[in-house]
Amino acid sequence: MGEISMATSSRKKEPGRTKLTVGASRRSARLARKKVDETRLRRLVEEATVDAHGESEQRVGFLTMIQDHVDVPFETEVLDVPVQVIGIDLDDAEEIVATCKRGARVQRIPVLDLPVPQPTPKGFEWIEAYRFFRRGGG
Repeated sequence: MGEISMATSSRKKEPGRTKLTVGASRRSARLARKKVDETRLRRLVEEATVDAHGESEQRVGFLTMIQDHVDVPFETEVLDVPVQVIGIDLDDAEEIVATCKRGARVQRIPVLDLPVPQPTPKGFEWIEAYRFFRRGGG
């Protein structure tokens, strides 16, 4: 799969792989996010994890809800470059990732690092609920 060539990480690289570093810091990205009511986020977390036993099942519960409710494709910017999010899935490390496309190039980035698009697509609150959950909420 091709990759969006925008930046490389300073981490040790695997041969043939480039790690995409998402532009804004997590703190500034949080400040720019549209606020979803914490009570609503807790309800979404409960809905996604109600039958889950363990971390892997919780992640799959969120993936299912995100895939069912978030309208794709949608556009956002990664490192100030417009990209189209064409799908959301698990990668080989079982991390929820967004598949981003620009022209013929494709790059998968963790949804936790996905910049919030403006306007937000229908169902984006599920990604916010996953972020909330991963920060220890719910």
